[in-house]
Amino acid sequence: MAPTSTPQTPFGRVLTAMVTPFTADGALDLDGAQRLATHLVDAGNDGLVINGTTGESPTTSDAEKSDLVRAVLEAVGDRAHIIAGVGTNDTHHSIELARDAEKTGAHGLLVVTPYYNKPPQEGLYRHFKAVADAAELPVMLYDIPGRSGVPIDTETIVRLAEHPRIVANKDAKGDLGRASWAIARSGLAWYSGDDMLNLPLLSVGAVGFVSVVGHVVTPELHALVEAYVSGDVQKATEIHQKLLPVFTGMFRTQGVMTTKAALALQGLPAGPLRAPMVELSPEETAQLKIDLAAGGVQL
Repeated sequence: MAPTSTPQTPFGRVLTAMVTPFTADGALDLDGAQRLATHLVDAGNDGLVINGTTGESPTTSDAEKSDLVRAVLEAVGDRAHIIAGVGTNDTHHSIELARDAEKTGAHGLLVVTPYYNKPPQEGLYRHFKAVADAAELPVMLYDIPGRSGVPIDTETIVRLAEHPRIVANKDAKGDLGRASWAIARSGLAWYSGDDMLNLPLLSVGAVGFVSVVGHVVTPELHALVEAYVSGDVQKATEIHQKLLPVFTGMFRTQGVMTTKAALALQGLPAGPLRAPMVELSPEETAQLKIDLAAGGVQL
């Protein structure tokens, strides 16, 4: 059974887009995934996104995705919202993944904009609607034009918000003006998908974060959002500014690469990356240590 939620915060406020731990030989590390999920929920995450970009979803099989969701649900499913990433650039495939995630017991779905094939807005609308129609689970859209090549236009978001199961949007568009209008007009629960903009997006109506840096600073993110919603904007700003080196350092290169390096530095399950991702160089690791230390992260 999923933890309680409200229409305003259907998946809680602080979620981490969890990496997928692998063993030394590159196999799925389900024990490591359970230990990492437990660590993240103990740290204060209201939910976890599994099989997203940071989970290396482009290089895991459908069976591995299902096994991973099942393992994480077993470990923390009674304490956190477990959201399964099911987005692909193939509507039929995404429908299959959505149905499988529902069968496995996921609490919700994250559906990214189809990437590479660059469909028009009507194609995006039909894609998201078809996936939302396919399973009886709440859906979070994921708008990230830097990866997908196509933004979800505000008009399309407003149309999609009419669907009873499309309840939220993860915003990695980097445009506070467009976010302002989309939040106001759609009524969707808005989640920051860009850690550097966590606080600014709260200021225009976001309710929480789907974070990468949550792997290392969940308590601080929780304190930030709680300060903001309680009206202590000065405290929220102070936390935001303290975390700037972390926001910067974790995205000097691809986020899953730095995240797995940071977890390894802390002795937490992560393991190697699957090609075409590569481990950080010694120089990049040294810089990451400097960035994390500057943001108060204990290594």
